[in-house]
Amino acid sequence: MDLTYSEEDQAFRAEVRAWLQEHLTGEWAELRGLGGAGRDHEAHDERLAWNRLLAQHGWTCVGWPREYGGRGLSLVQQVIFHEEYAKADAPVRVNHLGEELLGPTLMAFGTQEQKERFLPRIVAVEELWAQGYSEPGAGSDLANVQTRARLDGPADGGEWVIDGQKVWTSNAHFSQWAFVLCRTEPGSERHRGLSFLLVPLDQPGVDVRPIEQLTGGSEFNEVFLTGARTDADLVVGEPGAGWQVAMALLGFERGVSVLAQVVGFARELDGVVDLARTNGSLDDPVLRDRLAGLKVELEVMRRQAMRGLSSDDAAGPSVFKLVWANWHKRLGQVAMDVLGPAGLTAAAGGRYELDRWQRLFLFSLADTIYGGSDEVQRNILAERVLGLPREARG
Repeated sequence: MDLTYSEEDQAFRAEVRAWLQEHLTGEWAELRGLGGAGRDHEAHDERLAWNRLLAQHGWTCVGWPREYGGRGLSLVQQVIFHEEYAKADAPVRVNHLGEELLGPTLMAFGTQEQKERFLPRIVAVEELWAQGYSEPGAGSDLANVQTRARLDGPADGGEWVIDGQKVWTSNAHFSQWAFVLCRTEPGSERHRGLSFLLVPLDQPGVDVRPIEQLTGGSEFNEVFLTGARTDADLVVGEPGAGWQVAMALLGFERGVSVLAQVVGFARELDGVVDLARTNGSLDDPVLRDRLAGLKVELEVMRRQAMRGLSSDDAAGPSVFKLVWANWHKRLGQVAMDVLGPAGLTAAAGGRYELDRWQRLFLFSLADTIYGGSDEVQRNILAERVLGLPREARG
C-alpha cells in the first residue's frame, strides 16, 4: 500500500485532528481513554452520548458509501480517521458491532427494506447491536451451532421462533438488537441449514445475564432464547444459507479499524515504558530489551496490517490475528513485571479494584482465544494457504 499522503489527505488529517481538539474538551475530556480492554463498562451512557455527537457531525460510519449515510472515505482517509481518533485518546466507541460488522453485511446481503430499516439507526447510533454466534458447545467450532429457529406462519407476515443459548455475547446488556446464527433446517449439520436472523433483545423470550470477569467488568453475557420471536423477513440472505453471511461478516471484522487498534497498542506500550522509567525498572537491561523488542514488533505489525488491507492475501487476517494477540499478551506480561510485587495486589480498602495495567494483563490472556483462537487461525493457514489435509472432526 502506498503510504504517501496527498495534500487532500493531509488536509483531511488536519480536519479530523482539529475537530477532536475542539470537541474533546470540557465534560467530554473526562472520557479520554475510557472503555479500553476489559473496561467496556466504563461510562457507557456518557460514551453513547459522545458517539451520538460524532454522528451529528458526520464522524460515524466514515467508510460507508454516501448512499447509506457514510462519508465514502478512501481507504487511506479511513486509516487517517482511526489513527487520529486513537492518538487523541478519545473514548472507545460503543457502536463497533453495528458500524464495522453488521452494517457492511447488510449492504452486501440485506434486502432494501432491511437496509432502510437498520442502516440509518446505526449511523445515528440510535440502536446498538450484539453478536449471537458463540454457544457453550460452539465457540471456535462455530459450525456446531445448536440454537434453533422455526418459522411460525407464512414467510410473508410470519415470525421466526427461536430457542437456544448464546454465550460470550459482548455488550448484549447494552444492546437493542442481536444478529443471531440459528439452525433453521431440522436434521441439518455443520455449515448447512443455518440462517442469519436479526432479533430484538427487549422481549419476554430473551434473558440476558452478564458474566462477571476477572477484570471487574461484565462485558460478556449469556443470552437465553426461549420462544424468542422476530419477523419472518428479518433473515439476512436466504434461509439456510446463513453460514456464508456469517463468514462474510467475520471478514469485515478485519477492516480499517485494526489500524486504530495498533495505535492504541502504541499508547499502552508508551505507558508501560513511562511506568518503568518512573519506578526505575527500566534500568534492568533484560526488561529494557523486552520493551525495545515490543516496540520493533509493533512497527512490523502496523506494516503487516496495512499490507493486509491493501491486498487480497488469504493469509492476511489469520496472520495478523496471531501476531497482535500474542504481542498484546506479552505486553500484559511485561506490564506486570514492571509493576513488580505491587501488581499482585488489588487496591486497598477491601474492594476488588484493579489498575489499568492489571486489567491489561488479565484481559490480554483472552486475546489468543476470542475472535478466533490461535489454534483455529493456524488451522486456517495450514488448510487454506499451505494446502495441508483438513483436521479430522468427530
